[in-house]
Amino acid sequence: MSDNTTPSTAASTPGDRVLEVTGLRGGYGQIQVLHGFDFHVETGEIVVILGANGAGKTTTLRAVSGMIPVEGSVKFKGEEIGGIKAPDIVRKGVAHVPQGRGTLNELSVEDNLRVGAYIRDDDEVEADMDRWFDVYPVLRERRNQRAGSLSGGEQQMLAVSRALMSRPELLLLDEPSLGLAPLIVQDLFNRFAEINKETGMTMLVVEQNAQLALAVADRGYVIESGQISFDGPAQELMHDDKIRKAYLGV
Repeated sequence: MSDNTTPSTAASTPGDRVLEVTGLRGGYGQIQVLHGFDFHVETGEIVVILGANGAGKTTTLRAVSGMIPVEGSVKFKGEEIGGIKAPDIVRKGVAHVPQGRGTLNELSVEDNLRVGAYIRDDDEVEADMDRWFDVYPVLRERRNQRAGSLSGGEQQMLAVSRALMSRPELLLLDEPSLGLAPLIVQDLFNRFAEINKETGMTMLVVEQNAQLALAVADRGYVIESGQISFDGPAQELMHDDKIRKAYLGV
């Protein structure tokens, strides 16, 4: 990776709880998906949320990012953000890369990145665009190409870069490996680890590829039926017999 990837603008210091969630409940209409649980993410961590389809992983990220109504407490850097509208949560420093990537298909790669910087009024947008072009050189090659014409892996790179254009302090990633070839997925997660190491970017990742996610994570939580069933350091989860049989296929 290029040396011009600069540190995050986060004001927190390692060990601070960037995100602290307690008693989280939420769902869709009359359907309750999350049944009251606690978790946290500290500055500079990569934390992964594992679980089967329908367990509540995506709903958890949607709750944190303000996309659905929630009960309980969601605190970002000590400030309650539960119930705040999603655009205002972005302005506070939380960026969300949704499942399915969510690129603006009719816009060019470059315009997608500019959309990601819509909350900013500083003069460093161009520099940040170059920074993420350095991280994902293929996007520079395709900067004038329609986002919808990119491959799945390239669209995921664009979705991540677009989210980072807002200079978030917390990056939420929902199933980044979905629909991608194994080699592309491996490279994608390697990049996440590099970005985390070089910039201090805090990440909360929902992922079904448990082995790959735990390999780059600091800690993990396992959700079953809308509740936390296991949690701990990533390496411990990776070697836990129950986790290995249920999620690692070994």
